[in-house]
Parts: sequence; C-alpha cells; structure tokens
Amino acid sequence: MDASNNGWLGVALSVLVLAGCTSKITDEDQYSGYLDRYDILQPAVAASGEPTLRWVAADFSPAAFDTVLFDGLELYPAPRATDRINANTFQQLQQSTNQAVVNALSSRYRVITTLQPTPAGARVLVLQAAITGVSASPEGMRWYEVLPVTAVLGGISAATGQRDQNTELYVEAMLLDPHSHQPVVRAVRKVFGKKLADDSVQISPADFTQAINALSSDLSGFIR
Repeated sequence: MDASNNGWLGVALSVLVLAGCTSKITDEDQYSGYLDRYDILQPAVAASGEPTLRWVAADFSPAAFDTVLFDGLELYPAPRATDRINANTFQQLQQSTNQAVVNALSSRYRVITTLQPTPAGARVLVLQAAITGVSASPEGMRWYEVLPVTAVLGGISAATGQRDQNTELYVEAMLLDPHSHQPVVRAVRKVFGKKLADDSVQISPADFTQAINALSSDLSGFIR
C-alpha cells in the first residue's frame, strides 16, 4: 500500500471515530441531574419498541393507583436560547409535551394538579418530569459511507455542517408514592424528531410532533 493510500485510510478511520453511531438512549454525560439517582437505571424497551432507561420498584403496580398528581414538565436546567432554538420553541415544546402526558395519564387515571385538597379516597401517584435537553447533532455514518472514499466525503460534510442532523428531545421523570415520598419509577428517555438538512436549519416545535405523540403512546402502554 503506497503513502497516498495510507493517507486516505487514515482520514477514513479518523472520520469513523469522530462520527461514530448515534446513540438511541441518553448517554451518561447527558444526564441533567434532575433525578436523584441514575446508577440503578437499566436498559428497557418501551411499548413502541424504542429503547429507554428505566428503574421500576419490584412492588410497583399501575393498578394500585387511581389518581396522578401532575402539574407540568419543568425545563431543567433552565434553557438558553441559541441561534437555532429560541425561547418560544422551548415553551411550545413544554406545552405540547404537557398536553401529551395529560392525555396519556387520563386514559387510566384522574389527573390533578394539586393535593390541596386531596380527593376523598384517592390513591395518588405523583409524576415529576422535565425536558432536560433539546439538540440537533450530525447523523451517524450510514453503512455505505464506510468505504474509504465516501467515508472521507462524509467526514468533510460533517465537518462543514452539511450532514443531515438528528433532532433530539431528552426527558427525565420519576413516579413517587406520596405516602413514603420514595420514587417507584425512574426513567430517562431520548426521542428523535425530524431530520434537518444541515446545521443552519432552525429547530422548531413541529419537528417533534410525531416524537411527542410516540412518547405519549409509550406512557399509555406503561401504565396500562
């Protein structure tokens, strides 16, 4: 193999290392600190078949409750607007996700926003949840880009911002028993919105409509 081929191969391998594959679950360095514990989370599969991270207490049963206290998802930590996502987009995503969660919970439970007063005889479960991140990142390298020449071209596209980008929404949540004040479920979820053409395209709430609906459907499946 001559020096020029060695050079092409080196660049190609560098591209593969840098581009990697898009993770379908939240990575540890993307945990927000919203949950009290992350070390006990385990890989699980949502009702849709999508991967998630979850911990469920051994004695937890969705049927043991008839009411859920939920007063909306937080934005945690407080988001900062950028040239690709503005404050209004964060607020609209929060509102859309709130409504989707309420719709899912209402399929099985009475949903309340305060415990004052607690409905007589209610068996209450508390949901605390937050949107912990919204981002767009270069799409992982596709299989046909592993060939040296196309890998190099793919790497150049990624470096110049021309590669398709995944939009990603991160959610963390806990279900708590209000009597013991202990979590009975902890979950961390990453969902994908629409793909954007490149890093010049703004992120919009509409990019996540289908993803939020899928998240709602998975919540319905979990509490069924």
